[in-house]
Amino acid sequence: MKKPIFVGAIGCGKTTLCQRLQGAALDYRKTQAVEFYQDMIDTPGEFVEHHQLYNALTVTAAEADVIVLLQSVSDRRQTFSPGFGSMFPKPKIGIVTKIDLARDQKDIDWAATQLELAGAKKIFSISAEDDEGIQAIVDYLGISQSQTA
Repeated sequence: MKKPIFVGAIGCGKTTLCQRLQGAALDYRKTQAVEFYQDMIDTPGEFVEHHQLYNALTVTAAEADVIVLLQSVSDRRQTFSPGFGSMFPKPKIGIVTKIDLARDQKDIDWAATQLELAGAKKIFSISAEDDEGIQAIVDYLGISQSQTA
C-alpha cells in the first residue's frame, strides 16, 4: 500500500477521489484543512494556489509515500509550474480528473501535459462520478478491495 497525498487546485476533485477510494458516498464539501485518513492525505487547494503555503505541502508530504498531482480537464489554468514536483523527494504521479467533462481528447491531453511538466512520471485519467479509471488508481496504490467497499 502506497500512502498518497493529493495535491491540486480548488475544485479539481481531490476530496471526491478520496471519497471514491474509500468507498464512501460522493458528497461535495470544500476541504478547509489537511485531512489525514488512515491510508491517504487530502489537502486544501489553497496549498497549491497560494505559493506562500508551499511549505505546508512539503511538511505534510513527509507523511506520504507518493505525491499525487491532480489537474481537472475543466480548469484551464496552469496550476503547477514546470518542475513543481521537484520540491518533493518522492515518486510523483498525475491524475487528470473530470474526464467526463472533457469536450474532446485535446482537453485530456492538455491536462496530462500540465502534469508531466510538473514532474508526474505516470499519468492516470479518471472520472470519479462515472468510476472510470478508478480501478487503475486502486491497483497502483495497492488499496485492498475491502478498503474500497
